[in-house]
Amino acid sequence: MEIPSIVGAGLIVIGAGLGIGRIGGQAMEAIARQPEASGKIQTAMLIAAALIEGIGFAALFAA
Repeated sequence: MEIPSIVGAGLIVIGAGLGIGRIGGQAMEAIARQPEASGKIQTAMLIAAALIEGIGFAALFAA
């Protein structure tokens, strides 16, 4: 592998990790504000995290 592709793969992984972490943090904040909506919030959080992970995984193959 060449150096630019290694750096690109690292940036992809870091970006996906930050995105999923932000989603998790914001979801916990939303659940703390409205505990009765926790089921809907968790479902939306899991779907969004899966989409980000899938895009990150696909981007690793492109890099």
